[in-house]
Amino acid sequence: MGVAPDAHSYSIMINGFCKIKMVNEALSLFNEMRCRGIAPNTVTYNSLIDGLCKSGRIPYAWELVDEMHNNGQPANIFTYNSFIDALCKNHHIDKAIALVKKIQDQGIQPDMYTYSILIDGLCKGGRLKNAQDIFQELLIKGYSLDTQTYNIMINGLCKEGLFDEVDALLSKMDANGIIPDAITYEPIIRALFHKDENEKAEKLLREMIARGLL
Repeated sequence: MGVAPDAHSYSIMINGFCKIKMVNEALSLFNEMRCRGIAPNTVTYNSLIDGLCKSGRIPYAWELVDEMHNNGQPANIFTYNSFIDALCKNHHIDKAIALVKKIQDQGIQPDMYTYSILIDGLCKGGRLKNAQDIFQELLIKGYSLDTQTYNIMINGLCKEGLFDEVDALLSKMDANGIIPDAITYEPIIRALFHKDENEKAEKLLREMIARGLL
């Protein structure tokens, strides 16, 4: 006799479908679990909302936020990160910043992923100075920045050819015990070759090999 699926089982399947962009299948499971009287939990909602945001179905995702609230399961930072990411990817960076301020007013604190999304969106939107301001503010406030956040900032600086600032960030990573990975080096090397700074690029390539990244 088979074991009936519970909210945890459904959440795993819904998350799996959303990850491979099969959002309609995820929605079918979501409706099935509700028909069976199984209440979705926060993880279920967050997985589905993320899938909907990534597939451009943002209005329906907001409806689910209202449903969460009505069910006594208020949205958390993981929920809102999906919307912030979707806004940034669709070049609505000011709306993303406004949403961050709105949730902060509601007592929901952004996490490092929130800030990484914003910094990336600002860099890609040609607003490097704003990205640098957020990055510096995080450093001043003592946030533990990870390799991913540094990589986003370094990539933005490389696109503008600001190698002195890149060197400063690499030194800061080293001072804070944060180890660069292949993604750190790749945009720097590409930008150096583009500027005919071949010697510097080759030096970094040798450094990558020494670190076992190539």
